Amino acid sequence: MGGWGSGKRWHSKAVTADYRRIDVLWMKRQGYLRANAGGTLTWSRHGEKIASTGYQSTGHSLRLIYRYRYDGEDWQDVDMAVQLSWSPCRFGGERPYFICPAIGCGKRVQHLYGGSRYYVCRHCLNLAYQCQKEELLDRAARRADKLREKLECEPGILNGAPYRKPKGMHWRTYQRLCWQEAYFRSMSLNAMCSKFGLPPNNYIE
Repeated sequence: MGGWGSGKRWHSKAVTADYRRIDVLWMKRQGYLRANAGGTLTWSRHGEKIASTGYQSTGHSLRLIYRYRYDGEDWQDVDMAVQLSWSPCRFGGERPYFICPAIGCGKRVQHLYGGSRYYVCRHCLNLAYQCQKEELLDRAARRADKLREKLECEPGILNGAPYRKPKGMHWRTYQRLCWQEAYFRSMSLNAMCSKFGLPPNNYIE
C-alpha cells in the first residue's frame, strides 16, 4: 500500500482558506525553526480554539505531532517529519522552505496545509486560492475593504467614501489610499451593475 500522497489525488477544487496553514516564514520570524525549539501551534475561529498541532524543530527538519479523525472514525495519533531547505539570501541570511512530504511531490513551498491526514502542499491537495474563485465584483470589493481598514472607516463598499484621515497618517498617504479605495469601490459597483443589467455609473468620489 502507498504512503503519504499515494493513490488518487483530490479532484474537488477547494480553497486554501478551508484548511489549516503552516507558514514557514512566520515560524522562522517567531524563532520556531531553531534547533531544539518546540511548542504548539493553534488555530482559532471567532475566538474559539478549533485545532492544535505540536511541533519540534531540529533546524533541518520539523516534527509535527497531532491527532486526526476522518468522518466520525476514532482519533488517530499522527507523528510526521517535514524536511526544511535553507537558501542563502542576496543580502545575507537564509530563507527557509518546507519540502512537501507527499510521495511524488518534494516541492519547496512556503505553506503546508492540514485538513487531511497529513500536512502537504496546496498542489497535492488540489487547492485554489480564494481570489481565484472570486468574481470581479467580489475581488474588487475585497481589495476596497482592505484599504478601508487601513483608512479606519466602516467596511462595505455601499458605505461611501472615507472622509476622515486617520490620526498620524500623512496626507499624501491618505490621499493615495483614498484614490485606490475609490477605484476598487467603483470597479466593484460597476461590476455589480453589469451583473444585474443596470447601467454603469462613475462612482469615484
